[in-house]
Amino acid sequence: MEKIFQTDSAIEVKPLYTPEDMVEAGFDHSRDLGSPGRYPFTRGKDSTGYRKNPWIMYQYAGFGSAEETNKRYHFLLDHGETGLSVAIDLPTQIGYDSDNPLASGEVGKVGVPISSLQDAEVLFKGIPLDRPRQISATFNSNAPIWLAMMIVLAEKQGISPQKIGVRIQNDILKEYIARGTYIFPSAPSVSMATDVIAYCAEHHPNWFPLTACGYHIREAGANAAQEIAFTLANAIAYIDDTVRKGVKPEKFISKIPVFFSCGMDFFEEIAKFRTMRRLWSRTMKERYHIDDPNLLSLNLVVFTAGSALTAQQPMNNIVRVAVQTLASAIGGCQNLHTCSMDEAYCTPTEEAVKLALRTQQIIAHETGIVRTIDPLGGSYFIESLSNKLEEIAKNYLREIDETGGAVKATESGYFQRQISKSAYELNRQIEEKERIVVGVNEYVDDTGLPIEILKVDPGLERKQIDSVRALKKERDNVKVKQALRELKRVAEIRENIVPPCIEAVRAYATVGEICDVLREVYGEYTGASHF
Repeated sequence: MEKIFQTDSAIEVKPLYTPEDMVEAGFDHSRDLGSPGRYPFTRGKDSTGYRKNPWIMYQYAGFGSAEETNKRYHFLLDHGETGLSVAIDLPTQIGYDSDNPLASGEVGKVGVPISSLQDAEVLFKGIPLDRPRQISATFNSNAPIWLAMMIVLAEKQGISPQKIGVRIQNDILKEYIARGTYIFPSAPSVSMATDVIAYCAEHHPNWFPLTACGYHIREAGANAAQEIAFTLANAIAYIDDTVRKGVKPEKFISKIPVFFSCGMDFFEEIAKFRTMRRLWSRTMKERYHIDDPNLLSLNLVVFTAGSALTAQQPMNNIVRVAVQTLASAIGGCQNLHTCSMDEAYCTPTEEAVKLALRTQQIIAHETGIVRTIDPLGGSYFIESLSNKLEEIAKNYLREIDETGGAVKATESGYFQRQISKSAYELNRQIEEKERIVVGVNEYVDDTGLPIEILKVDPGLERKQIDSVRALKKERDNVKVKQALRELKRVAEIRENIVPPCIEAVRAYATVGEICDVLREVYGEYTGASHF
């Protein structure tokens, strides 16, 4: 029997594609393709593509302490990085200060500890906030605090917020679905996320207050079609909640980017990016009755797939990241983070992270792909694949609507069950060698670990704890208590918590103290089993 070839989303791939396949897929040139920079944006957000500027080049970075991470940021900027992506450590992400006993052993391990504005000041020491083209951070469950820090830090640096590019992750739904760094129950958490959107729409309209994250959903095991549908469904939940707060969608929709993974299925990943732009613009136009095409284009943030990295034969990861970088660029991303070859083991070393950055630079400057826009547009295979991905994604979106939307689908476990099924199938294919992963289930050797890895100095945790404790003694604690009382009052009456968060941050209240106040009001999410 002839072997059946399929994409990662189980779409059958034919041996050859012709114009007849376009007809079969229901492809219409004017409706589905169009021109770059014009609705439905299949061919790209910008009419000039990368001919004026390549994408913003990021490396996700943060470890040990704010001081050590600051050194890494200077290193990256000096080597040509154009954006900063702040990796936050686990205790900070779930609302604990570094001196909290529950943070013991985790301070600075998977990101930089940011317990207060003091740490943020050290983090950006010698780096004007308007130097990078954009600054992003992995604050989700406590995103209003990071927003407040960026606002106050800009004031202290004397830089107008209008000159700073800020992008906050702030997607809490995907935490319940796939990642786990939640603090509060879903309803107040979504409200906190949309408080950030509403505040930025009024005060900082050039910032990106929420990034709808499909990346973590994909890393948990979802396929490309699920990544499209589940990300869009979550974005709709945030938009709807913001609109309920009285903010017109025209004020903020264009400032909600999507953060996607780029895996190893080269053509499907390219088709996925094109499909997401098209489905996004169509959904925003139809659901929110937005006619201004300038508001319908999507900013696409891409991170090469960490799940594709292997601990076995880690040098192979250099090739994987290069392939994914090329797919991301051809797919038309605006921001790109490249993984480093050693990330299956540790936070990247300087040499590894520099090589990952050089990968982007080589592809941007040496391959010629920036010369033309959407080079695969019109490909029989790509357009057929894009239409099929959109069809599958729409089916998922209908199912999510039938469950009552993304929040209900999260609470009922719909997303988790769908992802679990896809993850199981992926692992089955690898175990049965239907899918070859070089160095893992084929072409295996036992040469051991051929690279040096980064080891975070364990003494940095003690230093960070001492710093937090000293701050709590030296600051004006009367102002801190006043700010926290006001925050509690505002949270209790369900008004926007960003303004009192700003005052709390300005008084050097800590992340843990602010989150503890909100825990008193909102309670904590304890998790649920859906299987």
